[in-house]
Amino acid sequence: MIARLKHLADTYRASIRAYLSMIGGSVGRLVISLVYFIAIANTLSISDFGLFATASACGIMLSRLMAFGFVSPLYRIATVKQRLLGVYTAGFLAGLVLSLPVIALAAWATHWLIFNDQMALATFAKIIVAEVLCWRIMEIVVIISYGVNRFGAGSSLVVAATALKTIAAVLFAWLADGSLSTWGWYYFGANGLAALLAVVFFYPRVRLRWKPVLYIRRWVDAVSVAGAEMLFYIQSELDKVLVLSLGGAEAAGIYAIIMRLVDLTALPVRAFLTLLTQRLMRTATLLESVKTRIMLEGGVAAISTAGLLGMAGFLWIFPNALGKNVAEVAPMLVLVALVPAFRNLIEYHSELLYATGRTVIRMLVLTSLGAMKALLLAYVLGLGAEIPVWVQMMNVLFFVLYVQSALLTYQALRSNRKRPI
Repeated sequence: MIARLKHLADTYRASIRAYLSMIGGSVGRLVISLVYFIAIANTLSISDFGLFATASACGIMLSRLMAFGFVSPLYRIATVKQRLLGVYTAGFLAGLVLSLPVIALAAWATHWLIFNDQMALATFAKIIVAEVLCWRIMEIVVIISYGVNRFGAGSSLVVAATALKTIAAVLFAWLADGSLSTWGWYYFGANGLAALLAVVFFYPRVRLRWKPVLYIRRWVDAVSVAGAEMLFYIQSELDKVLVLSLGGAEAAGIYAIIMRLVDLTALPVRAFLTLLTQRLMRTATLLESVKTRIMLEGGVAAISTAGLLGMAGFLWIFPNALGKNVAEVAPMLVLVALVPAFRNLIEYHSELLYATGRTVIRMLVLTSLGAMKALLLAYVLGLGAEIPVWVQMMNVLFFVLYVQSALLTYQALRSNRKRPI
């Protein structure tokens, strides 16, 4: 048994080292994110926190339009053909400039449809620019760092960027008036500094070269990935928008606090998914075994559920540990015990399709999931039940989405088994 474990450790030494580097960054990010969350969730009112979380979710969705998805070819080149990174960086910058008017128009429409009577356009704009332009650029630098196997650098950047947001949140709680408008300036400043830090100190040094013929060849893949990324985040973040629209700012704040705590428990799983995606890009046969698939899904589900129950147990023993606003919501955390597992497994399925080159199919799957989630959530919220009741129903809702995702994903993988990656 010991010899077998030693053999496995030797075989996967590089992967284990990479994962530990990434998980180290995730643990640091988790601690810093908790401080950030405590400062914001207890300085803003629950209603304002709901508005901020919903606007931030809209920014995350819109950020996937950046460069019309050219982040995907950029990442693939960083992973398998690094000598072309300068060429594809130039293509990404061109796509970024072209995409900005489209993003601005989409952001204006989003404010008019959802926030027109609840948040000033200037406040909304600060949050959107912070998410779409600043934080997304930082994320892209992290993605490229992972692609060129600089896992430690990528993890360090994540921690540093999250620390900047946390410092801004603590200063806001200490010095400012607690208004959402003021927080918008702090948030924009912190995200702007994170983007500047990422570009100046962490992006690989490359010589920009302009070769449009290569970009056109990758256009279909890039656009399909952009669509799939946006659809993934629509089905992931749409719940906040619907809760705000159908339940009001107070319900949106409560729901945002719950889901933020759920997100914090998912960081170790996402580090694993990043490594798995890279492994699948290089080894097409990794998931041919049904036993391997079951083990991977079981591991994702177990770690996700354990993290949520650990958080719920901690808050049961120390209810005020995360502040007075969170203490009001903490008893409902155990009601969504299965939600992290189903959410992370849906993300896992999406990564499988991306890593195996099924980008168009991935977009179709995410479209169907987004539509189903909107219908189910609208139905649940339309029942007019008390908040604890519809919060508990989220377990059933995400289970339905998980089943739909699993059936569509594995059918796509089976029907395209002979397709080269």
